[in-house]
Amino acid sequence: MNLFGRGESPTEETVAVIGLGRFGSAVAESLTRLGHEVLAIDENPGIVQRASETLTHVVQADSTESQVLGQLGVGEFDHVVVAIGTDIEASVLTVLACEEVGVREIWAKAINAKHGQILHRTGAHHVVYPEAAMGERVAHLVSGKMLDFIEFDDGFAIVKTKAPAEAVGRKLGESRLRSKYGVTVVGVKQSGEDFTYATPETVVAEGDTLIVSGATTKVEAFASHT
Repeated sequence: MNLFGRGESPTEETVAVIGLGRFGSAVAESLTRLGHEVLAIDENPGIVQRASETLTHVVQADSTESQVLGQLGVGEFDHVVVAIGTDIEASVLTVLACEEVGVREIWAKAINAKHGQILHRTGAHHVVYPEAAMGERVAHLVSGKMLDFIEFDDGFAIVKTKAPAEAVGRKLGESRLRSKYGVTVVGVKQSGEDFTYATPETVVAEGDTLIVSGATTKVEAFASHT
C-alpha cells in the first residue's frame, strides 16, 4: 500500500526516487520543496542516513527486487525516478522491477545512449541524460550567445538570449523573426521588469531579453545573430 496515500492538494503528486547520488538527491529535494510527497530509496545505509537529514521519508532497500518494491507500495506512486548512476545492472533491474509492480510512469537516468536504449526496452517511459544535457547547456552558455538553454528529447529547445539589432524598436510582427529564422518569440523581458508574453504587437527595446523556442538548430542560428 502507498505509504502516503493521496495528498489534500489536487496538485500534489506522490513520487518515489530510487538512488540517492547527487542527481537523485537533487531531484528528491526539489520535488519536496515543490510540495510533493517523496519516498527516497537507496541500498547504501550511509547514504540513507545522510539523506534522512534533509528528506522526510527515506528507506534502505534493494530496489532490484520487485517484491521489495511491492511491499513499499511503489506500484501505487504517481511517478518513479530511477536515479541509479554507474551501476547499469542495478539500474536496469530496478526499472524492470518497477514495471513488474505496475508503476504508471517511470523516469530513468542513463549514462550513455546504449544504457538509455536498454532502459526504454525494459520499461522506462522517459530516459534522461543529465551529464550530457548539462554539458550541452554549458557549451551554449560559454559561447556567450545564450543566457540560458534547455533542450528536449525531440530536438526542440527553449533559449534565453538578447534581442538582435534587427528587432530593436520594432513590433515583433514587423521584424518577422519567425518567418526569417523559423523560431517563436515566447516572451520579452525589459531590464527591471517581469517577463511578459510576446504578441505581434510587442515592441522590442534595446537590451531586452527574449525567450525563444523552436528546433534546436534554428534557435542556435537565431542566437548567433544576437
